[in-house]
Amino acid sequence: MTPPIRIAVAGAGIAPPDDCTAAEEVGRRIAEAGAVLVCGGGTGVMEAAARGAVAAGGITVGLLPGHDAGEANDHIRIPLPTAMGEGRNVLVARSADALIAIGGEWGTLSEVALARRMDVPVILLRPTLTRHLGLPEATTPADAVVRALEAAHEARRDAGLDGAADPIAISEESEQAARHHLPHGTGPAAGAGPGTQRPDPHSLV
Repeated sequence: MTPPIRIAVAGAGIAPPDDCTAAEEVGRRIAEAGAVLVCGGGTGVMEAAARGAVAAGGITVGLLPGHDAGEANDHIRIPLPTAMGEGRNVLVARSADALIAIGGEWGTLSEVALARRMDVPVILLRPTLTRHLGLPEATTPADAVVRALEAAHEARRDAGLDGAADPIAISEESEQAARHHLPHGTGPAAGAGPGTQRPDPHSLV
């Protein structure tokens, strides 16, 4: 069986309210797509994303910097103490099929750099220090998740790992719901935004 897609969410532990609001929606949409959310397990953007994912019934993994699993925020279902300090950023980047960076400062920048060094796709949302890196920039949380899922599936296909039997592959309904910012089962089909090209949703299942 093909393992579920893993989407990492990176962002500041002390984050502006708008970043946390965006992160919560990102987490919810990751869970609704059947993917696993990976993060650093801390506060701020990490906690907001995990909260959104858990509210939608998703799985959350927290790669913690210290020795104690109790350091994880209340929405991490699988806390993994690494005792690596900031070095855990390597594990966050390496464990992901794609990474969404929301705002953030130097720690987020390091996760983005590590992910790209390891050929992990990165999608930016509300970027700060990462704005001028030439990476794809999403306009909304829904757009960020759609782009991350597409990039993750493409990376898996390129590696020969993404087959039709994938139990959590994106459905056409999930694609449409994400593009319209609506719950599943509502809204008409939508096309890609201006100036962008998207694969046929059927190619992702």
